[in-house]
Amino acid sequence: MGISACDVVAFSQARANFSDLAEQVKAGAEKIITRNGASYVALIDSDRLDYYHSLEREHIHLLLVEEASKGLDDVAAGRVTDARVAIAKLRHRRVA
Repeated sequence: MGISACDVVAFSQARANFSDLAEQVKAGAEKIITRNGASYVALIDSDRLDYYHSLEREHIHLLLVEEASKGLDDVAAGRVTDARVAIAKLRHRRVA
């Protein structure tokens, strides 16, 4: 769903017509509220906000799975270093 010109509302207009805007949003619209001509906040339905948050969590989980898969590939290919050895090398570099 795209944003059209009628979905961009000045802050003063939003304040004066908040009930009407809320009804439009509940019916499926999304509104961008501007302040001094620049985007300020968005007005969206609470169910849609919950959906956006669930998509964000799912995206984070997919990224974690991808990173875990890369780590397993590194282990399988032998591209790993024992943590104690890596820490010892770092400490040695600091002293030198």
